[in-house]
Amino acid sequence: MGEMIQLKSADGTVVPAYVARPAGTPKGAVVVVQEIFGVNSHIRQVADGYAAEGYVAVAPAAFHRVKPGVELGYTDADMGEGFGYKTAVEALPAPGVMQDIQAAIDHAAQVSGGKVGIVGYCWGGLLTWRSACTLKGLSAAAPYYGGGVTTEAETARQPLVPVMAHFAEEDTWIPMDTVASFQKAHPEVTVHTYAAHHGFNCDQRGSWHAPSAQLARQRTLAFFKEHLA
Repeated sequence: MGEMIQLKSADGTVVPAYVARPAGTPKGAVVVVQEIFGVNSHIRQVADGYAAEGYVAVAPAAFHRVKPGVELGYTDADMGEGFGYKTAVEALPAPGVMQDIQAAIDHAAQVSGGKVGIVGYCWGGLLTWRSACTLKGLSAAAPYYGGGVTTEAETARQPLVPVMAHFAEEDTWIPMDTVASFQKAHPEVTVHTYAAHHGFNCDQRGSWHAPSAQLARQRTLAFFKEHLA
């Protein structure tokens, strides 16, 4: 359903992105932000799923500035490798990868002719939160189990658009007491929690939990329908 294209960021860097387009006139667009495993088959599948729902979906390669062409699986070795790339991207001088996400938002708006939402998973959830607080051209954001979102530094940010955040109640990376603190600090954010582990949305991970993934997707689609119409 999709294809790889080239985006040009504000600093002139050319960054690949996977783009999936709907069959008919787009309802709008959704930027899909990867986990620490690259724009792999799962992220492409997620983008295809949003295209099937009527949205142009754009998934930029968030590791490209430190390692082009990353496409990992979900083994412990893959996790270690992906965490290394994530650490390297986080260490880039500002704005770093955020300008690549901005380029994806701009392209999504241009191609769809409509409003743009953003969804991200794991590290992508953190980047989705930051995007909601700092980037232009968004109308809604839905971070999934964003590692770091509930830290003091990230909680201090203020979203510019409506946000629906999904967390896992059994997530050892994101303790529920920090989720409660985040929710208290941001009553304007819709927070949902699920009886599942980190990564519950990904059917290629052992932590996949189909009922939670399905419910979160239904909620996110309804959220985007409301804010991207």
